[in-house]
Amino acid sequence: MTVPAKPVQLSIRSAEVADAPQITAVINAAFRIAEEFFIDGNRITQAEVEESLSKGVFLLAEVNGKLNGCVYVELRGERSYLGLLSVDPTCQQGGLGSALMSEAEKYCRERGSRGMDILIVSLREDLPSFYQKRGYVESGMSPFPPDVPTKIPCHFINMSKSL
Repeated sequence: MTVPAKPVQLSIRSAEVADAPQITAVINAAFRIAEEFFIDGNRITQAEVEESLSKGVFLLAEVNGKLNGCVYVELRGERSYLGLLSVDPTCQQGGLGSALMSEAEKYCRERGSRGMDILIVSLREDLPSFYQKRGYVESGMSPFPPDVPTKIPCHFINMSKSL
């Protein structure tokens, strides 16, 4: 006898400070796999997540009550910033990142933003096409933080989209 699979129930909500440990874990797990070839260590600390929560919001994607992904957005007048898009490595390639992007854009648009800005690391060759498919275009370059040691020189590619 087979047991019917539990239906997948995706919910997206705004994070609370109490979510900071789980947010930190998901971000670090996702970025470790994607960035270990050029950077050592964790991507973010719990204190940095908590500080980010004082300036913006993390939208959390939970499947059947388990945190599987998140994205950070910060309202900055008519433009917003999006960063730290992270999906648990065991859940990647299933559309969760795209769902989080759509929710983040909707969240900012509903609060008056007319545009979204992102920064991607130049060494992440997979990212430009991911964001271009979602309407983002390159809008410049920015230096990588000098206090973060890297194995390979890199910079940020700035990308923007009208909301």
